[in-house]
Amino acid sequence: MPACLVWLKKDLRCSDHAPLVLAAGFERCAAIYVIEPEWLSSPEFAPQHLAFTLYCLAALRVELASRGLALLVRVGSVVDVFTALRREFAFTHLASHEETGPLWTYRRDQEVARWCRGADVQWREFAQTGVVRRLQNRSGWAARWHQRMSAPLIAPPVGFSGAPGLDVRDLPTLAQLGVAARPSALPSAGEAHANATLHGFLRERGASYRTALSSPRTAERGCSRLSAHLAFGTLSMRAVHQATEARIAELTARGAPADTRFAYHLRGFAGRLRWHCHFVQKLEDEPMIERRNFARVYDGLREDDFDRERFDAWCAGRTGYPMVDACMRSLCATGWLNFRMRAMLVSFAAYHLWLHWREPGMFLARQFLDFEPGIHWSQMQMQSGTTGINTLRMYSPARQAVEHDPDGAFVRRWVPERDTAAYPSPIVDEREAMAHAKVRLYALRDTPQARDEARAIQEKHGSRKSGLPPTKRPRKEAAEPRQLSLFK
Repeated sequence: MPACLVWLKKDLRCSDHAPLVLAAGFERCAAIYVIEPEWLSSPEFAPQHLAFTLYCLAALRVELASRGLALLVRVGSVVDVFTALRREFAFTHLASHEETGPLWTYRRDQEVARWCRGADVQWREFAQTGVVRRLQNRSGWAARWHQRMSAPLIAPPVGFSGAPGLDVRDLPTLAQLGVAARPSALPSAGEAHANATLHGFLRERGASYRTALSSPRTAERGCSRLSAHLAFGTLSMRAVHQATEARIAELTARGAPADTRFAYHLRGFAGRLRWHCHFVQKLEDEPMIERRNFARVYDGLREDDFDRERFDAWCAGRTGYPMVDACMRSLCATGWLNFRMRAMLVSFAAYHLWLHWREPGMFLARQFLDFEPGIHWSQMQMQSGTTGINTLRMYSPARQAVEHDPDGAFVRRWVPERDTAAYPSPIVDEREAMAHAKVRLYALRDTPQARDEARAIQEKHGSRKSGLPPTKRPRKEAAEPRQLSLFK
């Protein structure tokens, strides 16, 4: 008898979920989430990621059970788990969403594909974002994104036939999995909380989005705060896009000045939803960017100069630059920071401290609850100046403090000792560090090799207007967004 197993990954919801709809058409079906040792041992993993996942799974298990579907949670390598499960539940079909993740997930999916062929299991993967598999070029990508995001939302199945008798088991705890407890509180998890967060942003908090997103003081409330929900899939990108467009249309139709201003701010947010997928597409097209420079002309630029003492001070929020240290301490305590300050942290590591982006990137991946590999590694390289096609953005911590924490309240909150002898002196001289960075980077950018490579990178990864073919020379660098505020 045909039976379907839904493999959940970064799609921990019931609504707008094509694999669940497919499974509902089978006489026997179940869903599974696999906690993989490869994930727990990866350098990007942090206890907060697992804790949030378990909260999401607990909520989803209740929702699916009410519809007749068992949600299994197993620990182990996916192929081993599937092999063992087939003795208990002889599934003939496997359904999942596509995933653009770290290299270990790419290789794991290749192993699963081989296993399915050998076990005579039909595996069907569904797209859930605007990221396109096996994309030939970027021409028309924006139009394709809009078409996908405008397609009707998929209603959750009313009920499933299920598979009686499966060993559901209790969810494991962090302690049982040998993972240290997350020291600070996490935001509310699960699909219901994700929808409530979206509703609150579109109805109230988003009214000052464009002006609130840059300061760590105002962004905490004024940004969408949907990034973790999108990263774990408790909301679909399509649902967020359509809810945002509907709210903009509603506000525009009213026409009152306050409504017009609100719509203006939400349009800024709406545009960044596409940028979210634009950056993930880069990792989909070139998985190695998580490990090597986008532009290979920068190979060796910083790698041999890595200073462990500077890196450790940056990680601990002890650089002697109050705005940098306040942002790092805030991030480590809460798992969240607005994008402008994230960019400043990376800029400071790359230019002031002259650190190669890989080690800082892995540290930040562990701090970000909303770690999204495609956005993360693209932005690490963009803010470090190794993409070859983007403007070098060297943030001055002092200027950021003046513009975004003018009375020093944020710094005092996170660096209360800044005016005492306990606070360290600046770890580097800013003027000298910036001069060194500019000399090294601009000397490389002006070489024929760098310009040729930039043209090739722009051809493959650069943003283009809908339907237009790639030009023979790179578009202006402003085509990439100055702020990808959906990080937030």
